[in-house]
This record gives sequence, structure tokens and C-alpha cells, in this order.
Amino acid sequence: MKFWGSLSLYLGKQFIKNVAIIFGVLASIIILVDLIELLRRASGKDNITVLIIIQMVFLRLPDLLQKLLPFIALFGGMLTFFRLSRTNELTVIRSAGVSVWQFLLPSLGTALIFGVFVLTVLNPIAATMVSHFNQMEAKYYNKRTNLLMISSRDLWLRQIDDHGLSVIHARSAINHGVDLADVIIFQYDLKEKFIGRIEAERARLRQGYWDLNNVLITSPDQPGIVKDNLQLDTSLTVEQIQESFASPKTLSFWDLPEFIETLEQAGFSALEHRIYWHSLTSGPVLLFAMVLVAATFSLRATRRGQTSLLIMSGIATGFFFYFMTDIIQALGMSGNLPVPLAAWSPAITITLLGLAMMFHLEDG
Repeated sequence: MKFWGSLSLYLGKQFIKNVAIIFGVLASIIILVDLIELLRRASGKDNITVLIIIQMVFLRLPDLLQKLLPFIALFGGMLTFFRLSRTNELTVIRSAGVSVWQFLLPSLGTALIFGVFVLTVLNPIAATMVSHFNQMEAKYYNKRTNLLMISSRDLWLRQIDDHGLSVIHARSAINHGVDLADVIIFQYDLKEKFIGRIEAERARLRQGYWDLNNVLITSPDQPGIVKDNLQLDTSLTVEQIQESFASPKTLSFWDLPEFIETLEQAGFSALEHRIYWHSLTSGPVLLFAMVLVAATFSLRATRRGQTSLLIMSGIATGFFFYFMTDIIQALGMSGNLPVPLAAWSPAITITLLGLAMMFHLEDG
């Protein structure tokens, strides 16, 4: 028992050390690439300093690294097992009667625990940092900010055109934002001075205008005007409204369920946010699966030679799984697959394939 405890601790440390090496290498590459891209976009903008760009790079870094965690687990696992093989430590461990599952358990357990830690602790931090990054991007790079704010009771829309600003308040939305109920529109001129208010029982977004029904128009120092119908010009589209929701990346694992419920109660689709939440939840299982894949190719290289070929095969397999995950999630976004299936099937499939390959390798 003491031998197994010491061995597990040693193998776990080796895995953590090699994962940290891969983590550092990929983080350095991401920082360099992102820095170059932001510097390119900042050309000609005098209000952006190098310090601001560096701050933005590090604000987005945790989110980018979250996407690469499966590759970090894959490459870190492969590096660990190849190093143990090269020093003949795995040979000594196997000769002591330790099975492949026993010496894989520390790495698999570490990957699973780290995945849970990322999900519950690091993800909320990354979401907050991405939110700050988006605010800075809107401020310094003149990117369009969100048009829509939503709460459990109502929603607000902003539209800006050549005539000024309109702020639209509605009690609920129907048909994913095409129809709004109990609408109040506050109108301001180009100097943001209030010029009027429009109340409508229903507003439907059409090509280039809002179609308002049962309308009451009021303005300062003017009597109210009642109309059955009114067409109010707008540059908004349904796609712009739906894309202006808070990005799933800016919401933590803990906040997403409440936001999804609020979104659906308001009459909008929360499909993207549901898929993102389920994909976050499946993250620890995906890291577990990637370590299995890493062990499969690493141990084959030890026993059968052709190390370089198997390393490339392992890397290619990791990229294949990554692209397949994107394709399956795209099918979920289109509604062709149920949300849990679209989010969980990649992690479960990779885990089952990894287990099958390890059983085949061990029995063979």
C-alpha cells in the first residue's frame, strides 16, 4: 500500500509537470499571436497604447486556453508517457506487477480533478475577464456593443440611426424577437435630448421598419396622438437582435442556467447558451478521454517502435476529435441534434474509444 501510494504520487507529479510545460508553451504562442493581431488592429488608432493591448491580451488568455485544454491534456499525457518509457521507468513499473490501469490512474484522476476545478473555479474568472475584454474592445476598437439587455421581467433594445437614438422597452418577445408585446419607445435626437415617446400594444420587426399596432404618440408640449398603425424606420434586423445577447463566454458556469431560463421566459431561443453550458459540463470527461488517447499511442510506441509515426497519429487523432466536436455542436445549434447529445457525445465517444483501444493494447 505504501509502495502504491508513493508510486501514484510520483506519476501524478510527472503528469502535472509535463502538462505545465505544454501549458506554458501554448500560452506563450497564444500571447504572441494575440498581441500581434491586436497591434495590427490598433494601427491608426492613437487612443490605444501598448499597455492597453497587453492588458487585453491577458484578459482574453484564460478563455483561449480553456479551448485548448483537451490538447494540453493530450500533449501533456503523451510527453509524460514517452518520458517514462525513454527512461525505462514504465518497464520497471510493469515488472513490479503494476497493470496499465494502475499506472494510468494517477494521470486520469489528475485530469478529471483539474477539469472539475477549471469548470467550477477558473471558468467564472475567465468569464469575467472576457467580459472586461469585450468592454475594452468596444471602447478602443469601436466595436458595436450589445443592442439588447434582458431581465426576468422585460427587455430593452437600443437602435441608433441618422436621426438619433431610440430606446425600446417591451414586456416580452415572440418568435425569437420578431414580435414584441407592450412596447414603449423613447426617442432622442442626435444630442440625446428627449423628443418623444411611442406606446404600442404590439410591434413586429419587418424589413427596414417596425410595424406598430394600437399606437399612442406623445411628445413634450404636444397632445397625444392615437393611431391604429404606425411604421417606424429601423436599421435593426432579427439577426442583430439575436446576436446581441450576452455571449455565453461572458457568463460563468454557475450563472448560465439562470440566464438561460430568463432568456426563454422572454421568448428567445437559448440554444447556443444551452449547448455551451453542456459542453462546459462535459469538459472534465473530455480531459479524461484525451489522457486515455495519449496513453494509447504512447504505449504502442514503447512496445512496437515507429515512435514518430505514432506521435503524429496521436496528434492527428486529437485534431480529428476537435473538429468532429465542432461539427456535432454545429448540428446541435441547427436543431438537428438534441442539446445533451450534441454536447456530450464527443466526450463520451472519445472516452469509449480510448477505453476500447487500451483494452485491446493490454490484452494484445
